[in-house]
This record gives sequence, C-alpha cells and structure tokens, in this order.
Amino acid sequence: MTPDYTRLIDAETWDFINRTNAFYPPEAVDWPIARNREVYDRMARAFHTDRPPGIVVETTAVETPGHAIPIRIYSAGRGDHRATILYFHGGGFVLGGLESHDDVCAEFCAATGLTVVSVDYRLAPEHGGTAALEDAIAAYGWVTAGFDRPIVLAGDSAGGNLAACLADHAGRQGQRPIGQVLIYPLLGSDIDKGSYLIHAEAPLLTTRDVLYYRDVRTGGIDCSSDPRFTPLASPSFGHLPPTSVFTAQCDPLSSDGEVYCSRLRAEGVQASWHEEEGLPHSFLRARNTASRAKAAMGRITQALSTLAAGARA
Repeated sequence: MTPDYTRLIDAETWDFINRTNAFYPPEAVDWPIARNREVYDRMARAFHTDRPPGIVVETTAVETPGHAIPIRIYSAGRGDHRATILYFHGGGFVLGGLESHDDVCAEFCAATGLTVVSVDYRLAPEHGGTAALEDAIAAYGWVTAGFDRPIVLAGDSAGGNLAACLADHAGRQGQRPIGQVLIYPLLGSDIDKGSYLIHAEAPLLTTRDVLYYRDVRTGGIDCSSDPRFTPLASPSFGHLPPTSVFTAQCDPLSSDGEVYCSRLRAEGVQASWHEEEGLPHSFLRARNTASRAKAAMGRITQALSTLAAGARA
C-alpha cells in the first residue's frame, strides 16, 4: 500500500515538491537526455541561493590522460585545515555538475570552515561504465597530493554512490579517507524489498526512476554484483572509514542507507544511519524553505565537522 504522503509530508515540504515538479515533472524521465539536462539545470538555477559571505571560489581542473576533470574549490578565509571535503553531486549519473550544487558546497564550506572540492565527473550515457569512478579516483589522488590533509568524502544521491565506491577503492589501496557522509545515496540493496516497494511511487523519485538512471549508466548491463557500481556488492567492509548516512523517509532509496550501515557495523566500522522523517529525495534543495530540510542540513553539516575532527559520528 502506498503511504499517505499527505500525512507524512508537511506543507512546507509539499511547497518544495510542487515547485520542483513545476520545472521537472514526473514524466521527465521519458524525455530525451538533452532536454532532461536543460530542464534540470533550469530548476537548479531557480533554487540556487547566493554563496555565504567570505567564501573564496576557484574553478580549475584535474588533468588526466585524455581529458580534464573540472573541479571547484571553496575556501572560507583562514578556514579549518583539519581535512578537506571531496564532494560528488547527484543527478543519476546523467544530470548535474558544478553549477547545480554550487550553493550547497559553498554552504558546507561556510558552516564547517573546511575546504570543499566539488568534482564535475563525466556523465552517462556519453561516458558510462566506470568513467565517473575513474574521475573520482583521479580527483581523490589530486586532492590528497595537493592539500596534504585527510579527506572526508561526501555526496548526494548518485554522488553518494560514487563516494561510497571511491571509499571502497581507496580503502583497499591503503589510502582510506578519514570519513564519508552520504546523503540519500544509491547503494544497491534489494530492489524487491523495503523502501523500493514501500516508496515505489514517492514524490520526486520513484523506483522506476532509479532503474532508468541505473540503466543509462550501465547500458542495461547487470552490475549488481560489481562494487565499482554497487557499494553493497563489496565482499567486505572493514576497510571503510567512519560513516554517516542520511536518508529521506519518503524515498525508494531509504533502505540502502539502513542496510549499508548495518553491514559496516557488523565488521566493526563506526557507522550511523539517520532517517530524515517526512522528507523526499533531493531535500537539500529545500533547506532554505522547509524547516525539516533545514534541520537535516544542520545534522549533515555537523557530521562533516565531526568526521573531519576524527571524532565519533
């Protein structure tokens, strides 16, 4: 039975959902990729807020053989040099970039005092397969060498998936980050159970949407057992860093965070799962208009600061 979203979701959050759908209606998943991106970018601009005062921004690139990876570096004056946040944006591996999450990264920088590096990884379908992860690995190496301080990985939605895949890779290479903060991430729990069924028709993201974006990235190939695409497919988790996962209650991806944190804790990794009640996928865009999303943003910011300090999440 579909949950009663009129009861679970408050009026402020419904205003955010309706405003989003005015730009980006549910049927947009069937549009051509180019139109999908155009509308997503227009929506992101409409929700964009000014960067907090005092944030210094530099847009540059990580040079790799064959292509450059655009990145944007956010610094807060004297700042906090305990760690650097390496951020990966959401958008189903198909949408988004430096601009779509510019204000979110600037606010994380201002609130924590930490340098934030946002990565404009390659998108599918033009660059499917492991292209995004390869870019993430390259960016991780660049930040590690250039900033000479621990790294907290972070990302929302597809970016949360990418951060988790990178944490798995880096941990196995003996280059474990100091922590990771995953925001409504796609991690690969059983699509025939839990929130994938309960919230299959949730506002802003449905299970059908999840499957569509997955198939665009993979070309329809089953990658459910490949940890380069599916973090929960990893054969072990003990090499992962302290982790905080924030999921939205009204989201088919909710179970992913719960299952992932359970796997980490079972292998002795410090992991906390936070279910944000009454919120849909993409709630970060509602942080300035809906009190529940604002409170969630505060908890996410605190998790980033706590992990940067090397303390318990």
